Amino acid sequence: MRIERLKAEHDVKVEWVHFPLHPETPAEGRSLAELFAGRNLDLEALHAQMKARMDAEGLPYAERSMTYNSRLAQELGKWADTQPGGEAIHDALFRAYFAEGRDISQPVVLLDIAQKVGLPVDAAREVLEKRTFKDAVDADWKLSREVGVTGVPTFVAGRQGVVGAQPYEALVQLVQQAGAHGDGEG
Repeated sequence: MRIERLKAEHDVKVEWVHFPLHPETPAEGRSLAELFAGRNLDLEALHAQMKARMDAEGLPYAERSMTYNSRLAQELGKWADTQPGGEAIHDALFRAYFAEGRDISQPVVLLDIAQKVGLPVDAAREVLEKRTFKDAVDADWKLSREVGVTGVPTFVAGRQGVVGAQPYEALVQLVQQAGAHGDGEG
């Protein structure tokens, strides 16, 4: 996929910084119809556009009707980044939410995902129960606001960034402008 290719061809380090996308979402979730009410949006057309983008990237994407609060998932992801092999949780969370429609606000769902990517479930449970990565995610949210992140995904390199699902070439240009050099293949 684009990020893995970018890492391999341009020797870039990827750091996940979490963003408060709809942090007001209640524990039980919220329907997309309610979330976008009054915005005069065609949700079916938006889904079709996003599905086409995901298909082009080889990413799973299914129609969903609900959104869920991702705060605990972000805290678990921040912890996972400190664990060997933990970066796998980001793809697993994406798949669970966008392809399977799972409620990633629920600890039982998050623990299942952690187990499936090989993370220690007891340690993951402790992270969720004690909220040991709450401050780290708070710092990410603060940083996101400071650099002007308005949507996800946002890619930042150096002092520049691009928002949204960008073509690979746009990401290459971004990292090259920040001083990264590729292997000449591509």
